[in-house]
Amino acid sequence: MRHAWGIAVLWALALLFALNTGREWAYNLLYFITGVIAVTLWWAWANLRGLTLRRGSRIQRSQVGKYFEESLELANRSRWPKLWVEVDDDSDLPGHQVSRVVNSLAGRAASRWQVRTLCQQRGRFTMGPVVLTSGDPLGIFRFTRPLAETTSLVVAPATIPIPGFVPPTGYLPGGEALHRRTPYITASVSGVRDYDPGDSFNRIHWPSTARTGRLISKEFELDPEADLWLFLDMEQSVQAEAPWTPKAPEPLAWAARRGEPRLELPPSTVEYGVTIAASLAQHFLQMDREVGFLSYPQHREFIQPDRGERQLTRLFEVLAVMQAQGTVPLAQVLATDGAHLARHTTLIIVTASTDTKWVTALRGLRARGVQGVGVYIAASTFGPAPDYHDTVANLQASGLPAYLVKCGDDLQAALSHSISGAGRRGG
Repeated sequence: MRHAWGIAVLWALALLFALNTGREWAYNLLYFITGVIAVTLWWAWANLRGLTLRRGSRIQRSQVGKYFEESLELANRSRWPKLWVEVDDDSDLPGHQVSRVVNSLAGRAASRWQVRTLCQQRGRFTMGPVVLTSGDPLGIFRFTRPLAETTSLVVAPATIPIPGFVPPTGYLPGGEALHRRTPYITASVSGVRDYDPGDSFNRIHWPSTARTGRLISKEFELDPEADLWLFLDMEQSVQAEAPWTPKAPEPLAWAARRGEPRLELPPSTVEYGVTIAASLAQHFLQMDREVGFLSYPQHREFIQPDRGERQLTRLFEVLAVMQAQGTVPLAQVLATDGAHLARHTTLIIVTASTDTKWVTALRGLRARGVQGVGVYIAASTFGPAPDYHDTVANLQASGLPAYLVKCGDDLQAALSHSISGAGRRGG
């Protein structure tokens, strides 16, 4: 508005000069300046009238290491053209460059553009609000118009394929069944019943159908590999990290490269732990296993075991926003919540804690028939933290299946080789 103050001073001087001199040309100058002010003020005001901004994406979810695409349309609903309009976006998704200046927007026309952003951080982000700014051709006046509408974007943690991760099981496939009915097809058939609309054809028991003359479906029970629990340690005092900032987006990098971008995790035990937990959940849910989840980031996060894509979405939404603000030690979590686990359950611990009490607690659960696996993140390789070698030695001495992850490791390789040599029992 510096120019507006300048023109106001000029108008005041012209007014004083015309009143003092009384000359015709002085009044003509005053009228000219007044007309310029009126026209430019109206132009700047009218330039924001009749504008609508529409933004949208196919889905409001993305994942670290993948691109999020958003389409925007600035439409001019009035008959008068807009000389220029500045779109200023206040989204908090790192690297999401929506802001731009739209020039020469004709009447009853629209300007469209697409933004494709590489997601480098997990979390829940706000898309918007947007502020529209415009002015007159002389740059005297500028007006802004806020658009308060916002949407949310959930960026799930990255996942990696881990086909080499094989936890122990309570029984080999085909062993004792868990007597609990399930809508899923398993290897354990408990009986037959009349066909219900919606039953798939592979549930039909054809010998009974031929004998009775009507469709008969099979009933299933969960097998001994059904329940698997993920315990993610989010105690704040055991975490470590190194300084990290997201990389600046390269111009048109998404158009120049093919395939998925290379995944680069922040050097943080929290991010490694969340990524490992998400990868394990995806791995076992794709194997049609029932997966449950427990963590104490700030408040207790508890998800009952379940199967399928819906369970994976539920887990991703929790992991996307989880922060290490917990105060409950892992050994205490195992002592309290581990006591409720049924026999033959598989429990996978993801932790960076150097307190060997949690290893002792995991051994105690094994004595009760709970099969435990430790995924240990060496915190001292990320930043200032106690040495991890004693904890690793304790894990190896206990005979528990365990995997060691260090900063900068290839997670797929690290989660394919057990450091205790016990990771492939029962596989």
